[in-house]
Amino acid sequence: MTDRNAASEKQDLLDLIATLSFRLGDFTLSSGAKSDYYIDCRITTLHAEGGRLTGLVLYDLIRENFPEAEAVGGLTMGADPVVSNTASASAWYAKDHPGHPLLNGFLVRKQPKGHGAGRQVEGFLKQGAKVVIVDDVCTTGGSTITAIEAVKAAGMEIIGILCLVDREQGGRANIEAAAAGAPFIAAFTANDVRAAHVALQ
Repeated sequence: MTDRNAASEKQDLLDLIATLSFRLGDFTLSSGAKSDYYIDCRITTLHAEGGRLTGLVLYDLIRENFPEAEAVGGLTMGADPVVSNTASASAWYAKDHPGHPLLNGFLVRKQPKGHGAGRQVEGFLKQGAKVVIVDDVCTTGGSTITAIEAVKAAGMEIIGILCLVDREQGGRANIEAAAAGAPFIAAFTANDVRAAHVALQ
C-alpha cells in the first residue's frame, strides 16, 4: 500500500471496466430509455482486482474531497461491493498512513425491513454522522436518490456523492438537488469508458 501509483490504479480500473463491463449493442435501460451501449459495473466491482481498484480509487476521491467523512454507503445491490471495497481500502491505507480517515460502511434497502428492527439502513448508523453516498453507474440518479432519502431520514448528513461511471443523462442535477447541493463526483464518464473500450479492441 505504501508504493501505490494512484494514477496508474485509476487507469487500470478504467481499462477493466471497459473490458469487463462495457458492451455495444441495442439496449433498454431501467429508466426505459434506449441506448447503443450497456455498462454493468458489477462485473468489475465483484472481480477480485476490479474490486480492489474500485475501493482504492473511490477512497482517494473521498480523502481528497470529503476528508471529514465517517462512513460510506449506498443502495443495495449495485453499491454493495463498492461500499465494502471502499471501507476496506480505508483500513489498509490508514495502517500505513495514521491519521487518515477510517470509513465504516452501510447499505440501504429499497424498502424498510418488514420484520425485526424494521431498518432500511443496515450497518453503520449514527445520528449526525457525515457520510458519502456511492453508486456504480448513474443514469437518471433514481437508485442514488432512494439511498439519499433513506439516509437523510435516518438522521445522517450527506456531504458528498460518488459514482463509478456517470452516463451523463441528467443524474448529476437530480442527485445534487436531492442531496441539498452536496457535490456529486464521478470517477469516470461513459464517454471515458467507451473511448477506453475502443482503444483496447
